[in-house]
Amino acid sequence: MTVTHTVRPYESYVYAYPHKTAYRPLAERPGGRPALDELWAGERKDALSLYMHIPFCEVRCGFCNLFTRIGAPDELTSRYLDALERQASAVRDALGDAEPVRFAAAAFGGGTPTFLTAGELDRLCDIAEKRMGADLRSVPLSVETSPSTATADRLAVLAERGATRISIGVQSFVEAEARAAVRPQHAADVEQALGAIRDTSIPVLNIDLIYGIDGQTERTWRTSLDAALRWRPEELYLYPLYVRPLTALGRRSPGEADAAWDEQRLRLYRAGRDHLLAQGYEQVSMRMFRRTDAPRAEGPDDYACQTDGMIGLGCGARSYTSRLHYSFDYAVRMGEVRGIIDAYTATADFSRAEVGRYTDGDEARRRHLLQSVLQARGMPVDAYRERFGTSPYEDFPEELARFDSRGWLDTATRDLLRLSPEGLAYSDALGPELFSPAVRAAMAAYELK
Repeated sequence: MTVTHTVRPYESYVYAYPHKTAYRPLAERPGGRPALDELWAGERKDALSLYMHIPFCEVRCGFCNLFTRIGAPDELTSRYLDALERQASAVRDALGDAEPVRFAAAAFGGGTPTFLTAGELDRLCDIAEKRMGADLRSVPLSVETSPSTATADRLAVLAERGATRISIGVQSFVEAEARAAVRPQHAADVEQALGAIRDTSIPVLNIDLIYGIDGQTERTWRTSLDAALRWRPEELYLYPLYVRPLTALGRRSPGEADAAWDEQRLRLYRAGRDHLLAQGYEQVSMRMFRRTDAPRAEGPDDYACQTDGMIGLGCGARSYTSRLHYSFDYAVRMGEVRGIIDAYTATADFSRAEVGRYTDGDEARRRHLLQSVLQARGMPVDAYRERFGTSPYEDFPEELARFDSRGWLDTATRDLLRLSPEGLAYSDALGPELFSPAVRAAMAAYELK
């Protein structure tokens, strides 16, 4: 059932909950900054996820509001890796040895991890293995790259050290569209990078594409999709374009999307979805599509850093215990980002959490529902009940009734809470409606910097 409604489809991409803009300095709470060994005491440590953040890029795309800076002068990457190693040692000490510590998945993100040289990537892997104890060759290891940095020497290091997935942000194979998104790149460089990736033994290639770019049509969108499909990627992520504050596009364009842009993005999303389904891909979430014959790596379906038991290293990384999500300060403006990175590289003591947000019972329920229902396979109601002792229909009656009235839920069975195709299309509207009032208030009060 599809119901006509006036909800805007693109409110916010929910890649983590609570969002970093809801975090606050932990020193402001009674007792001050909590010690990591206290935070991790009693937590399960037998299936941790490791995320290592490299906050450097050669250029900053017009749509990007990630925590990253352009370039790394004065041996900044070496100083950053020095700090990353100090942080890794402190975190591993905090995890202790009272019970086995095991990592079940790892990822290098950014920024652009392959901004590092081949030798620096080797060192990054050493930090993961020798300091943290992660066996990169025996767990899924995902690494993000870009057309200009996916060079043969860097990729050879990653393949040798155990990378199982390379994700490359292409965004558009049409050069005019790349320029419109303030992403300077040439088609020949993109093709060369994809060829270099396919020349490695790394089994999973993911290509990121963006729809909703100024001037993009169904024809040009199909051109990018077919250009990507020629490489037979195991995964494809289709992202709607957002114009965010403090970004290059945010400075050039109105902050509010109009109805015509919403309609364009929805039309292109549906065209892309239908084309990929017809080409032998399955839909995993609104954004993620996987080739049905692709190898399956153990680990999360959607690389969104959502699981509890997440160890984040680097000044843009988050860590998740069952009770607290924590990180370092967050910014988008270049001067602020540079200041945070400089402060990180000068830090000697990484034994305490800096900024974060505690997650109580209600927030844990919201987060579980969010990260489950936004996956195409849905959420077994019994699994929710086993964890929380209640039903999602009892905990969120108004929200679920509202979603049902809009045709966003698959009503075939109440035992599996799953979105309809229309609900998946409106994931970026549905997700924010599950934010708690407290998180909404904290995000609204956050001062952008």
